[in-house]
Amino acid sequence: MNEEVATPSVARAVVCPELGPLDQLTVQSRPIVEPGEGMVRLEVAASGVNFVDGLICQGKYQLKPQAPFVPGSEVAGTVAAVGPGVDGWAVGDRALVFCGFGGFASHVDVPALSLVRVPASLSLPRAAALVQSYATMLFTLTRRTTVAAGEWVLVLGAGGGIGLAAIDVARSLGARVIAAASTPERLEAARAMGAEATIAYEEEDLKTRAREISGGGVDIVVDPVGGAHSEPALRALGKLGRFCVIGFASGPIPAVPLNLVLLNNRTVVGVDWGGWTFTDPFGNRAILDELMSMVADGRLHPTEPSTYPLEAAASVMTALLDRSLAGKAVLIP
Repeated sequence: MNEEVATPSVARAVVCPELGPLDQLTVQSRPIVEPGEGMVRLEVAASGVNFVDGLICQGKYQLKPQAPFVPGSEVAGTVAAVGPGVDGWAVGDRALVFCGFGGFASHVDVPALSLVRVPASLSLPRAAALVQSYATMLFTLTRRTTVAAGEWVLVLGAGGGIGLAAIDVARSLGARVIAAASTPERLEAARAMGAEATIAYEEEDLKTRAREISGGGVDIVVDPVGGAHSEPALRALGKLGRFCVIGFASGPIPAVPLNLVLLNNRTVVGVDWGGWTFTDPFGNRAILDELMSMVADGRLHPTEPSTYPLEAAASVMTALLDRSLAGKAVLIP
């Protein structure tokens, strides 16, 4: 990535000039202007990087922004300036925001109503890294379906950002978690997050092992992976089981025989938290406030992410797309 020299009067931002290869991203300088009515400027401490960010920049996601644009949706930082008509926020306050776009930058201007306070116990990089993964999973397990204490939750892709958040959220709700992943390192990360049992699904029979561990069938499947593992995971469900479709990180969208849904009265649940945030911003604000409360009182345990400079945005997204990078990553402007 190329870089323009920034001065204290400008913001630095990663710019995607057009949808396509990630190596065309550049870091550019832009003038800082005063925030408008109802707006707040955040000095960004960290910007979360996610699998979906790489898909969006490549034009491989259902949401296709007008180029050029600044990618990045989850940001944590401190308030640097407050626009007219804003109450309750002051320079120096710590906050996070899900901004949709514009997050891979040194400064972002966002509506004051979209800000969420970051508790003192939570570092700003950890706050930036938890928004998309943890909000997705809290939305999944409390809004799209529900999980009762003692139910079994099978998590695919358990060593990734979404998978680790799924384990943490499910455990906080009283569930018992089986983590399925591709490598010993990812399974170890899942155990450290609180998974009760693990399955190496490249080596073991996923359906058979999940049914053995759960005593007949799991209650919920969380699937952000897709591909060849989806059907055996669906077959691992017991009666009234719920299969939560989060995404297709492996690439292929699975074709599942619908008789497997009919049998045992199973339910398939679609989860598009990102799209929902635009249709119900106040509902999403409630989820983010709930997350901060759960972190503050110790019910959730987001891990400290790997950190990279803005100039590494393309390489970090590439590593997430080819699954060579596990866990969470953030850009530090």
